[in-house]
Amino acid sequence: MFSVLRLPVPIVQAPMAGGPATPELVAAVVRAGGLGFLAAGYLSPGALGERIARTRELVGPGPFGVNVFVPRPLPEDLAPVHRYRAELAADAERYGVALPEPDVHDTDHWERKLELLLADPVPVVSFTFGPPPAATVAALHAAGTAVVATVTSPREAAEAAGLGVDALCVQGPEAGGHRGCFDPEADPDDTPLPLLLARVRERTGLPLIAAGGLATGADIAAVLRGDTTAAAQLGTAYLRTPEAGTGAAYRAALADPGTFGRTTVTRAFSGRPARGLRNRFIDDHTATAPAGYPLLHQLTKPLRAAAAAAGDPHGLSLWAGTGHRHTTGEGAEELTRRLWREAEGVRGTTPS
Repeated sequence: MFSVLRLPVPIVQAPMAGGPATPELVAAVVRAGGLGFLAAGYLSPGALGERIARTRELVGPGPFGVNVFVPRPLPEDLAPVHRYRAELAADAERYGVALPEPDVHDTDHWERKLELLLADPVPVVSFTFGPPPAATVAALHAAGTAVVATVTSPREAAEAAGLGVDALCVQGPEAGGHRGCFDPEADPDDTPLPLLLARVRERTGLPLIAAGGLATGADIAAVLRGDTTAAAQLGTAYLRTPEAGTGAAYRAALADPGTFGRTTVTRAFSGRPARGLRNRFIDDHTATAPAGYPLLHQLTKPLRAAAAAAGDPHGLSLWAGTGHRHTTGEGAEELTRRLWREAEGVRGTTPS
């Protein structure tokens, strides 16, 4: 069974849902010696199966993973979601789209995706937004798949470790995109990543993958110092690579620090806390957006699609971590190799 401890290059490409994590991106990272992840989130089971097949063609025997969203209970009171839908009417008129009614039965095809991953196993499956059921962990193990759980606090780490997972992805508040916190309505833990890693290590001896704002060789070297962490996970760093499925307006915003120089955390696009480049939509709706994932994600989907078609970055969820200014347009394989060379250079001059 695959182990993150055996990676030639201890760099993990984050599973960025919504398009960026293409098979080509995954394969480029794997060629460099790292571990690449496909994102199952928002895909149909059929589309996920196609991406897995394509990734296998590209990576051969190399390891890769698939990330799955764990469905969580929805809020009992949907009135705030309906109020938010009414608030978005002006945005819908601006883009000429209709807003859907919330679908309270949306589980992101949880059961069918698990069936696919058990029938056609991949080396690694990671879970985000909650702890995987113990029975699911056992079934994946029986299929020869290693299991990783995303955690954002020592309490979550202890809970996930008790389920028999093989490693933990410890996600700090600096991370771009959604925080993987188990409780979608709670305010996420804001402990900085270095301290969060130390506190999680006090609760478990499992291998840890550090995630959150990592964008340079020095960042990687810092989290790999000593025996605290087995690998560093980067997402935002890959968004401008040619292999990533990042849209044109999104790429342009990442390359425009004058207009989009700050990140902030918001529920405005999805109902879950997520870090992105600050834009008009975030400014207009962060203060009023309720908890309610995936219902808010459903509501804003046509708005985001229309904004992308119009090339309007102010209507997009421009997910990005605190290290976003370090993004470049170099190839993902080259980027991975360069970052690891830089990290080794720092580690060679820094006591472990």
